[in-house]
Amino acid sequence: MALVGYARVSSVGQSLAIQLDKLGQCHKIFQETQSGVSDSRPQLRRCLEYVREGDTLMVTQLDRLARSTLHLCQIAAELARKQVHLHVLDQQITTGDATGRLVFHMLSAIAQFETELRAERQREGIRKAKERGVHCGRTPCLSPRQIVELQQRRAHGVLIKVLMHDYQLSKASVYRYLSQPPTS
Repeated sequence: MALVGYARVSSVGQSLAIQLDKLGQCHKIFQETQSGVSDSRPQLRRCLEYVREGDTLMVTQLDRLARSTLHLCQIAAELARKQVHLHVLDQQITTGDATGRLVFHMLSAIAQFETELRAERQREGIRKAKERGVHCGRTPCLSPRQIVELQQRRAHGVLIKVLMHDYQLSKASVYRYLSQPPTS
């Protein structure tokens, strides 16, 4: 009957400190810095493999655990199969009884809804910015002259790794610049 914690932040600039403080009563805590949309969350996989019958998995918020309602339901089903309870601290949810499971599913659906609304607002904001002529995304690393030069050097047989080094670009960026139509 162990209390097992899982803490996650999305980016390197964020801190796990608040979550770890709230999970301080746990016997073992799995933690990682990984985007919620990423399929590659090794500590979550380890955590789900680690928990045993009678354990309680604790997280601070539902969105720290799963990337979507479907994913959350899959995790909940795996925990139920293993007879492990889920306790979400900030929303005061526990799946140890029928009421807790109902609240859990309702809040997970609401969380998914909020995520989708946020994504829609972001897409709308980007669309409006583009209409105003605002550049979205990274600033190109190379000037149009440098792109032509890179393309000409490659046409003359210069190796990709040399171009990567000379222009301080990744392989993907070199190929992206090479695939662009020549500018006049």
